[in-house]
Amino acid sequence: MNATSPCDDRPLRPEPPALTRRQVLRTGGALTAAAGVGMVATPTATAEPDPFAHGVASGDPLPDGVLLWTRVTPTPEAQPGSGRGPEVTVSWEVAPDETFTAVVAHGSVRTGPQRDHTVKVDVTDLAPDTWYWYRFRYGDAVSPVGRTRTAPAADAAVTRLRMGVVSCSNWQAGHFAAYRQLADRDDLDLVLHLGDYLYEYGVPSDGSAVREHDPAVEMITLADYRRRHAQYKTDPHLAALHARVPFVATWDDHESANNAWSGGAENHTEPDEGTWAERRAASQQAYAEWMPVRYEPGGRLYRRFGFGTLAELSMLDLRTYRSKQVAHPFDRDQHDPERTIAGEEQLRWLIDGLVTSSAQWKLIGNSVMIAPVRFPSTLSTRELHALTGLIGPIEGIPYNVDQWDGYTADRATVFSALRDHGIQDTVFLTGDIHSGWACELPANPLTYPLNRNSVGVELVCTSVTSDNLDDILGVRPRTLSLAVEAAIKVSNPHVKYLDFDSHGYSVLEVSPSAVHMDWYALDDRTDPESSARRVMSYRVAAGTQRVTRTEEVLR
Repeated sequence: MNATSPCDDRPLRPEPPALTRRQVLRTGGALTAAAGVGMVATPTATAEPDPFAHGVASGDPLPDGVLLWTRVTPTPEAQPGSGRGPEVTVSWEVAPDETFTAVVAHGSVRTGPQRDHTVKVDVTDLAPDTWYWYRFRYGDAVSPVGRTRTAPAADAAVTRLRMGVVSCSNWQAGHFAAYRQLADRDDLDLVLHLGDYLYEYGVPSDGSAVREHDPAVEMITLADYRRRHAQYKTDPHLAALHARVPFVATWDDHESANNAWSGGAENHTEPDEGTWAERRAASQQAYAEWMPVRYEPGGRLYRRFGFGTLAELSMLDLRTYRSKQVAHPFDRDQHDPERTIAGEEQLRWLIDGLVTSSAQWKLIGNSVMIAPVRFPSTLSTRELHALTGLIGPIEGIPYNVDQWDGYTADRATVFSALRDHGIQDTVFLTGDIHSGWACELPANPLTYPLNRNSVGVELVCTSVTSDNLDDILGVRPRTLSLAVEAAIKVSNPHVKYLDFDSHGYSVLEVSPSAVHMDWYALDDRTDPESSARRVMSYRVAAGTQRVTRTEEVLR
């Protein structure tokens, strides 16, 4: 069996020729220690460290392989972000059973302070659509055992694909019980993380953090980003989920800085915080080191995955290439065709993939909402203020110019391609806005109420912990937010479902007959053992381009 370095830019599949914010509460303890498979313990700088204190993970599954990840702490001084510690050799092995009686792939890799002692192995020559178990060794130490799964063969007639869908997990805002709920399920093929895996903010001075970030300052340097990634990896619920199923992830803004664009960010100040190029490079290097993604600095994060003939998943990067957000909601520049959210090359890649795809369902991992949203003028001052806190103000007015609404030319290009080529069964899967949505994508918002002409649908998961409307308003869930949701749906008839209050996760199933999403809400984001309940389910029947509420629940 073979393994290749992710630096080799191994293609995910042959590519066809191309066709010619919001602000969140900057809040969120001590690191949690636990033992067992998928659990990690926090090392100290004085005691002999647990060599595998940051757990194991896998990601980016292909029909013949998957990416494996871990981080080794070989000596007490080799702490994340320290730049210290020796170069070491870490071995790995993969087997089709958790007892490792029949190892089918194995090898060893070197790591050291130059990549913060992280390890990524691109294992190849595996069987398609198969569960595997994996582990790492350093000296006499053995890592927790992880479980992963390869994708189905390209020509396989897949009858079901099921995934967890998550975004916006702020350590300081609560505990990651949503990840534990997903890890406890036994029906997931993968987890789709749509961005804001971590947050850059420092510890708030008002003591409002449920758990405090490390480092206590806003992330700016490479050491900062490495330490913050390391802290998140010590969360026992996240560690358990990483060890349970492969992730397919993309970044949004908070992996670098709030409302990031190609040349800066809302909360990046030059020269006090250095140049944006330096800060972005630091954030992207740490992301490449600490995440189970087939990405290395200087490469591209957007990529595509196939799941037999059933589905194709295109993961977007909507931060690296985008133009700066417009300055106010009535700025005509938001319609300027020279402004872009995706970049010219990525936009061509996306449309070409949609046009030429032979898969039934075209899924798009999309970090910010693409559905057009108009915010009604009937909202109270308090409601407007809360929405401003959630999605970000433009001259004091809530307006989602950080999303596709601020880049209407790119959106029109995508929607026109879907309409003109008659592309069916297109589903955008989105995070970012800390709320749950089910929307149809109107070919023309003005005529949509008359003909319900939709070119696709969008399903938006809520936040794992990050603040939403009731948190900002300081009220109980499902009280004042109800009026805001009702007003938005009246102004936007293509928005069929909206929940501004819940924290949690979603479970998505893709089958030949339909795409189905269940939304789950945590009872208490500040409780690490919080239970969750299903609050809504929507279904997209094949060939309809429409969302329909259903009482059926994925079992």
